[in-house]
Amino acid sequence: MRPRIVLLILCTALFVLLSGCGSTPNCPVCGTTTNGSYAVIDVITVPEHNPTGEPGGPFNSFDDSWIAPPASGTGHNLDFVSDRIGLTVDVFDTTTNLAVNALQGSNAVTDAGNGASPCDPTIPPLVSVYGNYTRFGCRTQNFHLVSGFGANGNFGGFPGAQCCASRGNGVNPMSGPDGETASPDGKFLFSGNGSSSVVVWDLTTMNLTANPPTPPNVIAEIPTGISGDYDGPLGIAACIASWNGEAGSAANCGDDRADEMALSPNLTAADGTTHQVLAVINGDPGLPFITFIDVTNILSKTGTPAQQHCWGLDSVAGIPTDLPYGPYPAGFTPALYPGTYPNQGTATVPVAPAATASFNPPSCVIGQIYYDGAGGIASAGAGLNAGVPVDVVPNAGNPLGTFACPDPSNPQTFGGVSGSAADAALVPGIGTLPSGGTYTIPCHHGPIVDQTLGTFCSQTAPGSTCSGAISPAGVGGMAWVPATGHLLLTNANSIAITNIGSVDEIDPRLGNNTCGGPCGPVVVNSYVMPDCMPGSIVQGPGNNFLVGCADHDGEAFPPNEYVMDGTTGAILATIWDVGGVDETWYNPGDNRYYVAARDMPSGPVMGVIDAGSNVWLQNITTNTNSHSLAVDPGNNHAFVPMQAGGICTTESANGCVGVVAQQ
Repeated sequence: MRPRIVLLILCTALFVLLSGCGSTPNCPVCGTTTNGSYAVIDVITVPEHNPTGEPGGPFNSFDDSWIAPPASGTGHNLDFVSDRIGLTVDVFDTTTNLAVNALQGSNAVTDAGNGASPCDPTIPPLVSVYGNYTRFGCRTQNFHLVSGFGANGNFGGFPGAQCCASRGNGVNPMSGPDGETASPDGKFLFSGNGSSSVVVWDLTTMNLTANPPTPPNVIAEIPTGISGDYDGPLGIAACIASWNGEAGSAANCGDDRADEMALSPNLTAADGTTHQVLAVINGDPGLPFITFIDVTNILSKTGTPAQQHCWGLDSVAGIPTDLPYGPYPAGFTPALYPGTYPNQGTATVPVAPAATASFNPPSCVIGQIYYDGAGGIASAGAGLNAGVPVDVVPNAGNPLGTFACPDPSNPQTFGGVSGSAADAALVPGIGTLPSGGTYTIPCHHGPIVDQTLGTFCSQTAPGSTCSGAISPAGVGGMAWVPATGHLLLTNANSIAITNIGSVDEIDPRLGNNTCGGPCGPVVVNSYVMPDCMPGSIVQGPGNNFLVGCADHDGEAFPPNEYVMDGTTGAILATIWDVGGVDETWYNPGDNRYYVAARDMPSGPVMGVIDAGSNVWLQNITTNTNSHSLAVDPGNNHAFVPMQAGGICTTESANGCVGVVAQQ
């Protein structure tokens, strides 16, 4: 397979040379940055895709993109694109417009998995909601499936586009790879996976000058929830069926994919220590939640091996050192491992919360927030009781409680990785380690908001019109606010009125024990976004943030985007010329916002907005479902993944990445 990639690179390089990229004004392929209009100046072929047949197929299912500087500090910037048909994260050089690598696991279509990344051998494998091993994690330690997959020490891979590559028929919540983000220095990449987990790649170990390129090491595989049961005898057929009208409630689904994410700047905890936190969402739609992961030791490569690789908490305790992440049934003891549990892909019954059941979560999660409608009129007028370490159910000692947290979408299975349910009779096994010890990963519920206006209510004494926020269309993109150290999270519609969405402000509360314990992250405000289903947000200049408004569930609003103040939530400007947006990007190189407006009424476009004046500049036609993009701040070129056809046809009938620049 590798010679095909080399041939592709040579052919693409020849095209670039023949196109004569330079600085000639009005040249349609030169990409000069004068004050002219924008145009597609090049298309990049995506490696090893084909029009029809197996394996693979056209590049018609992809997700997020992210541009980062080279890990070495010298060389060209790189664009990382989630490729669900190649089952890889494709890597493109943003100067030469060439595909240079494909980050992958053992199941990849591109390069047939020959370039699978090795996992640090101490990383535990993943256990599904059924107690079966899943290969969409690290195949380390005692990983084994009766179907023949063994512990080869490599990353297992991504599930790809589940069911169908087309947008209308795809089962997005079970697919992967998903969200992408890199550390500012380009040394680490975080990829969301369909197995409710985040893959952490050490890009300093990737060598693009080798032939073939050296794959980067996977230094952590962090579960944010419980994987769907892809590798059990029932597979996820029931889950796929349940997404057609039952909000993915089948147990086979687990907690769905880990998707959008945002890496914080340096945050100062209450004890004065500095931390970097990765925020990640799961579940769209249904009962989504957001997870906060302390990645300080991962990024600095300091501390204990447990801190650097985010071992399971029971492994941190040392009893034993190699238990997989995930749920354990009643009666399990470490002495039974690696015997009959975890299951080798044979179990057909979920691991249910029960007396003496247990859970082995990752050690670096600092808290989770669940959008499950808790509080207010949904809980008999009770508030969220933010003055105690965790949200609890009403009882004699806690009359202000709501209902159990975490609140799994299916009460017969475990959900999330939090361990702070105060009443063990409601969610037995939560907060209990397989070795018998206990743990607390704080969790809270989403905000209580007015059910007519969407405005933020009192969280401890809500009024009669207030209830917990829901998110039937899913929570989406997010951005950290350096001025406050808080996170802004988009919610497509927080109440039953679909034309009201919100941007929620979350305080991570690092090391703040003034609430009587490890309080964990909590929503401190909610800002209404009218006639908008917010799906993304990005920081622009200063304290300005652009909110991307999308269309969902048959609701189509007039095109609009908002610019808001990141500390007050005030709407500073409305842009009416582009809408139906999924991903957004801010490019400091030209001080402009770029938006991927796949649902623009007149057809899919990439919109460009001046971030200094908040004035729309131009819409550039893209291909069907072009919903992600990233912009290189060095040359100001935008890179837009596109499905086959249309713009891609001249160079690639199999789909492409379009390069857009000002002429």
